[in-house]
Amino acid sequence: MFLFGKKKNTKSDKLQPAKGKAGLPPGAQKVADVLAKGDLSIRDIIAPSYVEVDFNHIKIDSKYYRTLFVVGYPRYVSANWLHSLITYDHPLNVSMFVYPSESKEILNELKRKIAEMQATIEADMKAGKVVDPTVQVALDDALALQAELAKGAERFFQFGLYVTIPADSEEELDNVTKEIDSTLSSLLIVSKQATLEQEEGFKSTLPLFRDKLSEWRNMDTTSLAMTFPFSTASLTRNEGILYGLNQHDGSLIIFDRFTLENANAVILGKSGGGKSFMVKLEALRSLMMETDVIILDPENEYRTLCKNLGGEFVDFSASSEYKLNPFDLNAEQPEPDELSNKILDLHSLMKVIMGDLTPSQDALLDRALVLTYREKGITQDPETFKNEPPLLEDLYKILIGMEAVEARELADRLEKFVKGSAAGIFNSLSNFDIQNNFTVFGIRDLEENLRPVAMYIVLDYIWHRVRRGELKKRILIVDEAWYLIKNKDSGAYLHNFAKRARKYKLGMTTITQDVEDFLATEEGKAIITNSSLQIILKQSTAAVDKITKTFYLTGGEKHFLLSAGVGEGLFFAGQSHVGFQVIASDEEKRLIE
Repeated sequence: MFLFGKKKNTKSDKLQPAKGKAGLPPGAQKVADVLAKGDLSIRDIIAPSYVEVDFNHIKIDSKYYRTLFVVGYPRYVSANWLHSLITYDHPLNVSMFVYPSESKEILNELKRKIAEMQATIEADMKAGKVVDPTVQVALDDALALQAELAKGAERFFQFGLYVTIPADSEEELDNVTKEIDSTLSSLLIVSKQATLEQEEGFKSTLPLFRDKLSEWRNMDTTSLAMTFPFSTASLTRNEGILYGLNQHDGSLIIFDRFTLENANAVILGKSGGGKSFMVKLEALRSLMMETDVIILDPENEYRTLCKNLGGEFVDFSASSEYKLNPFDLNAEQPEPDELSNKILDLHSLMKVIMGDLTPSQDALLDRALVLTYREKGITQDPETFKNEPPLLEDLYKILIGMEAVEARELADRLEKFVKGSAAGIFNSLSNFDIQNNFTVFGIRDLEENLRPVAMYIVLDYIWHRVRRGELKKRILIVDEAWYLIKNKDSGAYLHNFAKRARKYKLGMTTITQDVEDFLATEEGKAIITNSSLQIILKQSTAAVDKITKTFYLTGGEKHFLLSAGVGEGLFFAGQSHVGFQVIASDEEKRLIE
């Protein structure tokens, strides 16, 4: 290489290369003279010294190249499915060729193919043979594609995918070829070497838009769109907690849910799929980031973790020392309609306790609630909120004192909670306030039909506590949320909770294993809509179709959820979603388990 610049008048001048008459070094001057005569072109200058074409590779100067072309693709693909090939730790030249096809021609060809496959299946059945499953699957795919093409929802393309591998030696070329072939095989892609066509393969992967191999495969619009590697599957952020391992590219999913439009999360998965472990892990790591965690635990699953982390476990039962009064008002920082809103909340609670009410019973209950507060001297005046709040037995007495027959019927429904087997659980003044940054409310020891009532009262207490407390990051975890969702009124309350939580830096995590019942209700669907973070773990065959429809999953994602292991699933954060696996250290496992 020669350096051009102003000549210095130094003793080292004799070391400088000699100059031609145009001020150029002799070599460059010679090239310039040849160019001037027209005997040498730019192509001659940049061309390699020699090219050696072998049957399974091509050698250009001292560099070896080998081209592979793809002949088989997986049945299902997910977004960014070629990521492992594009990010492979070796230079690769990858070319994709896309040729649009006429839908009319494809439909005619599909019609012929479908007729052939149907005839094959019918012939096997008549002959008493077992139907070839590959033919049946191909027929199902062809029928589905035919319907999409006919509706105009899909178009058809011819697609070619070629990969050229460069290497410094033939040995390195063989090793890298084996690794690339193994990577493609892990994606269920079948590749072949362009034997005796290495020159054509090399030219096909140059940026010249020349397809010399013409090895194509049919592909529809959706599959083709997922082939382009222009989007990243990475969900790594500079802040947040570790959720797991990204199964697309091996990166870590580090995410702060409070950076989304709301911090709500919903976790769906079958029993034994790893939901509880993942939630405990998130709670543990959130505490390290100075985020308060409150858990509503129907099965007392979080008692061990609470004890190990120095949290407070609030056990609800008939003999428990902890009491919460559903009639409590926020006397310190009341809202303008504090009493009216509380009475509306109590309406929903009474419907959970009493069951469905007729319009006349509902009106009667409203009058009784107003009278109950009035008997304690509590009116719309915020100053009266400091008075001692009424109890459930005060409402019971008001109903007993009314002359209407329906009032007596309502009192009978309420009697169990005042004088019966559930007396004392919800009929006492509150003697508890959240002080610990990790608080768990356990309700396992309550009978089954009392759990929705307890969950509703605890949620209402937490809501009022969050509103009047310090504004800071909090996570509320509602496990087995189907207890609330199966009742329309408590489900609507949970939905409203999810909508309002964002204003108070509260993120609600809704967990359920009864996915079908959860998605069958409007309240359940609304909670999912109001949750920016959605985690779907291993699913049963009975629930996966509803989940696929709700979350618009691809066939590959549906298959992944059915075959996923414990702690594996799909992680949705805003517009991004990836397959992931929960990972934990030995110390974290010890604290949780």
